[in-house]
Amino acid sequence: MSAKISSVSNKLRVLLIDENKTRAQGIISALCDSRYVVEHLESITASLLKVVDALQPDIIVMDIESPNRDILESLHTISRYSPKPVVMFSAEQDTEVINLSVKSGVSAYVVGDADPNRVKPILDAAVARFGEYQKIKSELVETKNQLNSRELIDKAKRALIRKKSMTEEQAFHSMRKMSMDSGQKMEDVAKTVLSILSNLDAGANNI
Repeated sequence: MSAKISSVSNKLRVLLIDENKTRAQGIISALCDSRYVVEHLESITASLLKVVDALQPDIIVMDIESPNRDILESLHTISRYSPKPVVMFSAEQDTEVINLSVKSGVSAYVVGDADPNRVKPILDAAVARFGEYQKIKSELVETKNQLNSRELIDKAKRALIRKKSMTEEQAFHSMRKMSMDSGQKMEDVAKTVLSILSNLDAGANNI
């Protein structure tokens, strides 16, 4: 699933999870004149997935002692189905935990407490990094789809060459004409051609 972050001129909703009220208030104050609008929760009484689904934040910021398995699994699900920048402040310095956090969708893992004076640039960097990552991911998916489409078209051309005694040029022009006449994409025409030829083979074998 693709994810979009609002333009710089728009406000971004931040879900801040921090049990330290004083520190959280400091963060809220530090961001009050920025593009970030903060919704603070001291703790998560329901599952993180339910909280995120209910509040629909653009960014998640967490200050926790150490991410547990439930949090990492929830972040992984969010990253897969509704990706968004995640900034995690944690006292945990274990390399494996940090790697697991990043693999689960954490955009920025910061060792130590959330310093109000540092939060805005960290959020800015996380949003920018997330945007670039999503752009590259989208480009990779598009490239993969194009390659799969080209492979399917080539497969259909080879089938026409083999079974209808066409040249490669004839096979291509035949499929292109079908595409123009039906208004279908070449990929869809290729699927149709392969299906028809397969059914013809099956019918011949049953005679």
